[in-house]
Amino acid sequence: MKRKAVLPPTYLLVALVLMALLHLLIPLVRFVSPPWNLLGIIPLACGIALNLFADSAFHQAETTVKPFETPSVLVTTGVFRISRNPMYLGYVLILIGVGLLLRSLTPFAVIPVFGLLMDRVSIQAEEQVLQGTFGAAWQSYAGQVRRWI
Repeated sequence: MKRKAVLPPTYLLVALVLMALLHLLIPLVRFVSPPWNLLGIIPLACGIALNLFADSAFHQAETTVKPFETPSVLVTTGVFRISRNPMYLGYVLILIGVGLLLRSLTPFAVIPVFGLLMDRVSIQAEEQVLQGTFGAAWQSYAGQVRRWI
């Protein structure tokens, strides 16, 4: 029986739940006081916007947004000119925003673990598929645009 792949939004949801639990159970240091914690809305909104722009670019190119399917088009325009992985970058910004909104330092422990997990579980596998599918075009793009920012 074929195992179903876990999609990146699921990892984001788990990270958000873990952040909330850490904040509730072990709120070690409250380092941002109200109303300054509301500045978390900025990275949160930027992360959501990055994801929406990237998703829109995939749909305009008529290629899959699902990381475990073979894409039909190498998308290199829009937010993909800034980052090869704007959706994962957006997820990290969302987590940073939520961390600021929560006001305690403990939830931030989740963010580097999430980034490393996305790099090892999703990004590296996706880039192998892109290399195999688009060859020299992928190599050229990867040489010009950084993985994260």
